[in-house]
Amino acid sequence: MMSLKDKNVVVTGGSRGIGQALVEEALRGGVKRVYAGTRQPFAHLDRRVTPLILDVTNAAQTEAAVEKVESLDILINNAGVAIYDDLGDRAALERHLAVNLFGTYGVTQAFLPLLTRSRGAIVNVLSVTAFAALPLIPAYSISKAAAFSLSQSLRALLAGRGVRVHAVMTGPVDTDMSRGLDIPKASPESVARAIFDGVEKGEEDIFPDAMSESLAESWRSGAAKALERQYAALVAAEPVKSPAAVLIDSSSVPQSF
Repeated sequence: MMSLKDKNVVVTGGSRGIGQALVEEALRGGVKRVYAGTRQPFAHLDRRVTPLILDVTNAAQTEAAVEKVESLDILINNAGVAIYDDLGDRAALERHLAVNLFGTYGVTQAFLPLLTRSRGAIVNVLSVTAFAALPLIPAYSISKAAAFSLSQSLRALLAGRGVRVHAVMTGPVDTDMSRGLDIPKASPESVARAIFDGVEKGEEDIFPDAMSESLAESWRSGAAKALERQYAALVAAEPVKSPAAVLIDSSSVPQSF
């Protein structure tokens, strides 16, 4: 159980869409401080909000952001990109991976010491396309599937350190990405509330809207989740590694990301 009361929270992509809704919901939940990471400067009327210039693909900005955060209880990796493409454009795939996978990886690596100290939580905002690719946005689907796999690995590897990892599997949400689609969409505000409710309840995988919730029962009782638990048990049987050893050294990550 993790209440928002008096907690310190970082939200990447925090000035629009789901990220903006998460910032507002954190304030309603009584956080001590919420750090809103954005590519462009912005201001907020609530003094508990600290803006951070944070392009998640920029290692220098990530390091500078960490320096401004004294303590951290919850890291929400929400920043992402979605480009409608036909998978014939390699550059589009690389951009999706740079933001949605390696951006999440880099930000998590940078903030991990603070989360280990607080025995905090990582929340990765993903998509149901991680389960089954949506052909309209194949590169996005591939990147979210990879980010989900990263979330599962982190969950097992960090459990011994008391750091919880939550994967948020969203369906269509009324943001810039899907606004032009004539399909039912959840509001960012309702999704943000469901995300924090799931974190407070300790749900590993959070299904915050009607479409994703329809998959929840079958996922939680399915073969893939059972296999994840078996793999996690193997990791738990091994000696606990130091936080620095949990994630690969950044020098081994291609510098273009």
